[in-house]
Amino acid sequence: MPGPIQSVERAAAMLRLLAAAPGALGVVEIGHALGLATTTTHGLLRTLVDVGFVVQDEHGDYTTGPGLRELGRPRVGADDLRAHAVNWADSLAVRTGQEVRLAVLSEGRALVVHHVFRPDDSEQELQVGVSLPAHACALGKVLLAAAVLARPRGRLTGLTRRTITDPAVLRRTLAAVREQGWAVDVEELRPDRAGIAAPVRDRGGLVVGALGIEGAVDDLVDIVDARTRPRPGLVSAVRAAARSVSLGLGLRPPRAS
Repeated sequence: MPGPIQSVERAAAMLRLLAAAPGALGVVEIGHALGLATTTTHGLLRTLVDVGFVVQDEHGDYTTGPGLRELGRPRVGADDLRAHAVNWADSLAVRTGQEVRLAVLSEGRALVVHHVFRPDDSEQELQVGVSLPAHACALGKVLLAAAVLARPRGRLTGLTRRTITDPAVLRRTLAAVREQGWAVDVEELRPDRAGIAAPVRDRGGLVVGALGIEGAVDDLVDIVDARTRPRPGLVSAVRAAARSVSLGLGLRPPRAS
């Protein structure tokens, strides 16, 4: 079993030191207190400043930052999320021919914060501000799968004959969503409609939203041996768009091995 990660232990010790200090501390003071070389101390401080846990004053000294007080709150607000997603959502709508929605988790439900119409001449209604039952849509499943402590509010209401109403089934479904990195719903929210969604992550990897498409069942899924599966290319298109938004928010791509 792997042991503790030294850089994490050092960063934690540095935060405790700064939190207990009566005022800001310099790099040399921090290094001496923790027994670290100046270069190591500076590297850790630079990273902690970057994530908002530490701030540097006009004299070059350091103290704890607002990020520590805001732990548990989303770092990316809905407006910022929408601003980064607009172009990619438009592109996804064009590429798939379906409507695109961006949602965040709010009180156990999927709150739509951006909506792009299907690129056709059909009559459509803007859904920004609509709150969807998270257990019954792909957007909500993505958000619930990432929110360890979040649960749908109240009973799992059946909206159609296909809506998941058994908590055990929902838990298994969310585990699968976490494993595969995307979610699908087929006639769970509305008859004859389906959805595919993928997570949008911030620079630290936390899921801050879900981006997805919705359309007619026949346009989004195929039925094979009485089981449904997304049509080829749609999942990859949704995941690619969500990843592009995430990269815009600062998510670092994994290093090549």
